[in-house]
Order: sequence, then structure tokens, then C-alpha cells
Amino acid sequence: MKTKTRWVCQECGFQSFKALGKCTECESWNSFLEEADPKSLESLPVRARSAFPQTQGAGVGPTLLADLEDGSCSRFSTGFASLDEVFGGGIVSGSVILLAGDPGIGKSTLLLQLAANLSSQLKVLYVSAEESSQQLLTRAKRMKLTASPMLIDSEQNVALIQERLANSNSQFAIIDSVQAIFHPEIESSPGSVTQVRESAGCIVNHAKAHNVATVLVGHVTKDGAIAGPRVLEHMVDVVLQFEGDRARQLRIVRAAKNRFGSTQEMAIFSMHEHGLEEIKNPSAILLAPRLEKEPGERAASGTAVIASCDGNRSLLLEIQSLVGISSLGSPRRVANGFDSGRLLQIVAVLEKRVGLALAKQDVYLNVVGGMDCNDPAGDLGVAVAIATSCLDRSVDPLLVCIGEVGLSGEIRSVSSIERRLREAQSLGFKRAIVPKTNLPLSAKFPQIEVIPVNYLQDALEKAMPGLNKEANK
Repeated sequence: MKTKTRWVCQECGFQSFKALGKCTECESWNSFLEEADPKSLESLPVRARSAFPQTQGAGVGPTLLADLEDGSCSRFSTGFASLDEVFGGGIVSGSVILLAGDPGIGKSTLLLQLAANLSSQLKVLYVSAEESSQQLLTRAKRMKLTASPMLIDSEQNVALIQERLANSNSQFAIIDSVQAIFHPEIESSPGSVTQVRESAGCIVNHAKAHNVATVLVGHVTKDGAIAGPRVLEHMVDVVLQFEGDRARQLRIVRAAKNRFGSTQEMAIFSMHEHGLEEIKNPSAILLAPRLEKEPGERAASGTAVIASCDGNRSLLLEIQSLVGISSLGSPRRVANGFDSGRLLQIVAVLEKRVGLALAKQDVYLNVVGGMDCNDPAGDLGVAVAIATSCLDRSVDPLLVCIGEVGLSGEIRSVSSIERRLREAQSLGFKRAIVPKTNLPLSAKFPQIEVIPVNYLQDALEKAMPGLNKEANK
């Protein structure tokens, strides 16, 4: 009997009975490939019947919540304290983790170090489907990890990978990558939507059935989204995003999904010749030039420090702004690492409520270090940086600005104010401008002067003593 085929969009998974030049769902061009219809392959003996694994307790029937047994998940440490926090306290046995990031960002380097750390306590199998074993050995020599007792395999057939996982009694496995492996009974090339879905389903089923913690490496598209079908992210327990700029040393691991913990944590690493090094105090590194200034020395105009919160960690970041006369009819508003919509809002408040003439000025904003700030508490620092650049003024380098700016110019309260101030005090900051609505504080900060303000105009006068708001009208 002839095998039926279908056309599948490789960007979104949309299916059609004929080839289309443009996908009607995601509007991508030339993304359709012909694949075998899974319904015509149901008679094959080894075929995975479902992309989703059977969860523990399936088939038992309805049970009262109070009668369920408490099966506490065992965890093991990755060897990186901050990465353990991202996982919610360590990697859970039997969990499946999807790690995605840009090409060349350092995914394989991170996983090789992770495998080396875990191989001292667990049986680890590293399946390098994209690279040969010799290539992996070259990287391990450069990172000085050749003494690690991990197992290396370069198999791409998912059926053989399952057998070798079972035969080696592995407790932790790395599949690099899910787009490079293939199911032998699927008539399509590796990396296609069907292959990724079915191959990942087999790996997830094996991980759940044999209690093997597994990491799947995923590719990303040019837009930064995880390549392959969207169902891939639903199948796994944890989705990690590995971010950073290849021109910079900093690398960040964030959790976009985590069934065992919070998605608000992050781990920061520094890339070196011998691998990734965990940064335990990133604020001190990002603010090093500012903290090294001599007593009495002022900071450069157009700069300010904010205290951003990401999960349980507070991070101090330097904001840089450049304001200049525009040669265009419509002035530019460019933000790097900060939401462009919030930048437009802050510029409008500075012009309307404070009186700064920014209507004909280009405004450029940058978060130092290639970091991203999505915390509303950074609004006040952004406003101070823009104002000092516009007025060519400077602020105390040991001043931190914390607060959300409202449309009427008020400084609104923020969460976790004590945590932000504690981080600022630990780095030697002497003054902090905070929302008055956040007072009184539940903790004392004897080494830092807390300056409460109600409105943006008051905050600018505290940051730049002697400010005359009429000077720039």
C-alpha cells in the first residue's frame, strides 16, 4: 500500500494536503516539506503512539487529593549554586529539560561542564548527535575535563539512543541536539516538525519510565524562538533560555518554564577559554568602573544606577543615556536592553511634568553590560540618566535610584525594596532615592541614606542639587 504524504510547515507545524508557497498560519515563505502521514504508519510495531508520556498514576482512576501519596522528587546539585536556584533547588530526577540558545553561544560548553560535575555522583551519558566524539574530546581537552568519568556517544538514531541509555543505566543524559536525532520509522529528514516531535516523545517517555534526568538541546529561529513544533515546549518539564552576546563574556540562563520552581531566577556566567565561570556577584563586575572612582569624583553625565529584581536576586545596573539635537523631522528614541514603550513614556513625562525640552532631541538609552531590564523600578534611574544628559549634569556615583514613574510624574512604590537596598549597601552605595510610599522600611540600613520622594521633580532635585527646571525651557 502506498504511503500517504502531507505537507508540513517547518516553522509552525501547519499541515496541508498540497504544497503552499506561503504558510497561511505563520506567513513564512517556502517552509513546506513533504512528510509521511503518521496515520499510514500506525501499523508499524515500534512507533510511538503519543508524543506525550504517560504520567505517574495514569490508569489508576480518579483519586481524592488527600489520598494521593506524597512522592517527593529527589534533586541533585549541578555544581553551580545559581543554576541550582534556576532549577528550583537542583535538577529533579526523571525530569526533562529543554535548553535553547543562539548558535555558538556556549550551550555545549555549559552542558559539558554540567556533565563533568554530575559524573562524580551519577552515571552520565552525553549523546553528541551534532559533533563527533573526537570533536567533543578536543573541547574537553581545552576545558581540562578529560578525567571526567562520563560516557560519550555520537548516535543519531533515537531507537539506538534509548537502548544505550538503558544498557548503560544512565541517571543523567544529554541529547545534543533534538533537531539532529531521528526516528527510523518516520520518512522525513532530521529537524523536521514530525521528526522533532516523535523523537522528543521517545526520549521523554524513556526519561519518565526509567527516572533519567535528561537535557535536550534545542535550536532557535532567527527571531529567537525555539525551533520545531510548539508542542515540544509542552512535553518537557523545564525550558531554559541561554542568552548573551558572543562579542561579550557574559552569559545568562533563564527559565521560561519550570514545573519544579520559579521562572524568575537567573544564573550569570562569564565565558573564558577554559569554559564558563559562575559569577556570584554580577553587580560588582558590571559597576566596577563606577565603584573605583575616587572620593568626591562625579559620575559622567547621562548615567545612573538602578536596582533591578529578578526572582530572589537583586541586580544593580548602570543606565547610560545620550541626548542630542535631532537632524530629522521625527527625533529618534532608541533603547538597548530597555523596553522602548516605557522609554517613550518616561520621555513624555520628563517633557510634560518636569519641563525638559526633549521634543526635538534624539534620546539613546543603553543598559551597560548587555543586560536587559524589564523591572518598572528602573524607571526613575532611566529618567535621571536622560535628565542629566539633557542638562549636562552629573550625579553622585554612589547614588542608586529606585522607583516606578507614573504618567502624572509621581514615583510609585515598588516590591522588594529592602532587598534592593541591601544589595546597594553591600556594594558601598551611600545614597538611595526611593518612593515615599515604600516607607517605613522593615529593615535598617545604617550605611546608606534613604531619600524618600513623591514626584519625579523632587527626585531630580535630590539627584542634582541646585537644579533649575527653567534652565532648559
